[in-house]
Amino acid sequence: MTRQWTRLSQILLGLCAALALCLASLPALARTREPNNIYAERRARLRAQLDGPVVLFGFTGKENSSPSYIFAQQEDFYYLTGHNEEGAALLLIPAAPAGKSWAGPAEILFLPQRNPVTERWDGPRMGPTDSDASERVGSESVQPFSALKGELENLSKVFTNFYAILPKDNERGYPHSKTWANWLSQVLPQSSTRDVSAKIAALRQVKSPSEIELLTRAIDLSVDAHFEAMKTMRPGIYEYQVAARMEYVMKSGGCEGPAYAPIVGSGFYSTVLHYNDLTQKIQPGEIAVLDVGCSYSGYAADITRTLPADGKFTPRQREIYEIVLGAQNAALAALKPGMTMGRGPNGLQKIAFDYINTHGKDKDGKSLGRYFIHGLGHHIGLNVHDAGLNDRPLESGMVITIEPGIYIPEENLGVRIEDDVLITETGYKLLSARLPRTVDEVERIMAVARKERDGKRAADVGDSAPASTSKDDPARP
Repeated sequence: MTRQWTRLSQILLGLCAALALCLASLPALARTREPNNIYAERRARLRAQLDGPVVLFGFTGKENSSPSYIFAQQEDFYYLTGHNEEGAALLLIPAAPAGKSWAGPAEILFLPQRNPVTERWDGPRMGPTDSDASERVGSESVQPFSALKGELENLSKVFTNFYAILPKDNERGYPHSKTWANWLSQVLPQSSTRDVSAKIAALRQVKSPSEIELLTRAIDLSVDAHFEAMKTMRPGIYEYQVAARMEYVMKSGGCEGPAYAPIVGSGFYSTVLHYNDLTQKIQPGEIAVLDVGCSYSGYAADITRTLPADGKFTPRQREIYEIVLGAQNAALAALKPGMTMGRGPNGLQKIAFDYINTHGKDKDGKSLGRYFIHGLGHHIGLNVHDAGLNDRPLESGMVITIEPGIYIPEENLGVRIEDDVLITETGYKLLSARLPRTVDEVERIMAVARKERDGKRAADVGDSAPASTSKDDPARP
């Protein structure tokens, strides 16, 4: 065996050992659930706001026929129960109206009967007859799903109004709410069924301390992925390779996966907001927008950075980048309870737009405001675009994104900077603050990575150089 092959064998053995050590240290991907009392408090708050029972249906597990489908519970149902298994329903019963009475429990979780055949394929499930079911889910009562119809019929003798999630005009894909709304109209033909979505959305907008912990973990792992992208980015690699490195970092840290389809758009595609083909080879001199965040225990991070392919912004790229950063900083400076995400007098959108529109010009000498084509941000939580309206005044405990952007297709130049922010009693806390935002910081990290790559390349070339032909060389035949 030559010296080159000996060296190659050592490298391969070392890589195998490192990979084995890495895999052995990976955390389990079990979903972290909040304490039962948190879900119980949410159910009690919702029940207290209504004059009739609430009936909610979890997903069935048949929402998608793809073999790659991984079950995730309907978000409002999960928010109120923490139950992440198929085919369940929840019934919440408020105090009975004057002159009427209800002797049953104030809340019931309905579960499908266990099926040994399907459990051989999908794994064990919680059933209504499990002795510890009520304790595990923290519900006052657990009953078979088949009992729901009878309970509703009994409640219709006491209550006039019922509440559920009713279908929206733009409901796409699996018609979850439409299916169950039709079923309820058959079971409760004489009752009025009203939409409870807005009430639940209002609750979801203000996060509990345990929700903030889960969001913070999702954000931290997403920040790690963006650091990896800064070190990976260079001309000649493909967008999907950058995304793959980021996803590896997030999943290695315990994320279920990306919270949305990763966006890595270079060149012209930096100006396409939801570009996710990721098929382009990154070219010298281009800029790339990386909008990537992970889901941790169901909670979504949402972070964007814009990177120069060469590791150094061109003067024009730097100009546009610093305008976007200035707009973000202007919005952050005004961020506090009472502000809104919109364009009104207390609107953060207006602040960011006005900054962009008064700084810099396009090639025709026109203001840049028309290139800021989306909202300034949104709530995050169990969905990356979480429940609730952007015109609601911000409150302590809300978690939002601040993400101004400028997209100039004729210059193949798009820039977006997005961070995740917790509203506090006096202002805000930047949850993604660990990830650099300034031009100098980004360029410094990329320069260090480039130097390390160059050094490694030089070492690899040295290791693979032809063996000496000196008579004193012990490897010479």
